[in-house]
Amino acid sequence: MSEAEELLSTPAEWDLPPERHRHFKDVLMQQIDHDTAVTPRRSRFLRPAVLVPLASAALAGALLVTLSVDGRGPATGPAPSATTAGASVTLNRIATAAMASDTVRVRDDQFVFVRTLVRENMGDFSGPVRLGALHTEERWTSQEPGPLRVTGWIKASGKDAIMPDQMLPIESPDPRPAGVDHPTYRWLASLPTDPDALLARLRKEARPVEGESRDQAVFSLIGDLIGGTIMPPANAAAFYKAAAKLPGVREIPDAVDAAGRHGIAITLDDTGFATRDEWIFDKETLALLGSRFYVTDPDRGITTETLFGTTAVMQTAVVGGKGEVPARAAAR
Repeated sequence: MSEAEELLSTPAEWDLPPERHRHFKDVLMQQIDHDTAVTPRRSRFLRPAVLVPLASAALAGALLVTLSVDGRGPATGPAPSATTAGASVTLNRIATAAMASDTVRVRDDQFVFVRTLVRENMGDFSGPVRLGALHTEERWTSQEPGPLRVTGWIKASGKDAIMPDQMLPIESPDPRPAGVDHPTYRWLASLPTDPDALLARLRKEARPVEGESRDQAVFSLIGDLIGGTIMPPANAAAFYKAAAKLPGVREIPDAVDAAGRHGIAITLDDTGFATRDEWIFDKETLALLGSRFYVTDPDRGITTETLFGTTAVMQTAVVGGKGEVPARAAAR
């Protein structure tokens, strides 16, 4: 059985780390390209991505749509309008705000709940970007150290949501211990709070794909961790200070998340890839608001940088079990 066939015949992984998503996506895309005599393309996810379980052949098309939010090709077009001088200063200001935030402790028997607004590409992987409707995703991440095969649960709702209103497991074929693939509060609290030591650790943990710089892989890994978890204030501050040390980080003075909220964005340009992601923060409180993701792919007719996904983190809380929903917090 080929690796592509294995992917389609085994339970899908709902919350793979970005590097593993990229690997399986490449396998599937290359198998499709081989079958259709099309030159393979490198590609990767820039937001925590979702693979739907292939309960029927009809869902294979949905999988391809979900897998195809990104194309990879030579980086072209002008650099984004951004300033480099302020990025380090802003990230250190964000770190200071994070350090001053309230400590929220999470026990091993609890779940971290995150409600996110999402708007993503629904277009064909060989064609132009077509952004779908804004919809909601709710995730419950287990804090058990594991190893676990089911590390959490996810439910999407609204137009263009994949398998709407169904509670589905975040599952992997192999049990995962706490770590970058299953970031529990306890594991995050064990990481170094010295930014240099943390950056060295992240450089070891990140797994860049072919042609990707390690700095870009680290930037993406930090983005995944700050956007979907709860951690002690000192650890959150260390992540932002570590990001400030990455060469090429840039500040964008005004960016808008999926909820329409304006903020300051931090991005990192990597000329080895044709994609770029942004972290968006509130201009006053410096709290994380959401993300935006861009692509340039001449092979698909996308010759200028094009938005292909945006998110907004609306609520993060600690709950006692899967499916438990806290009272809705006021939008930031």
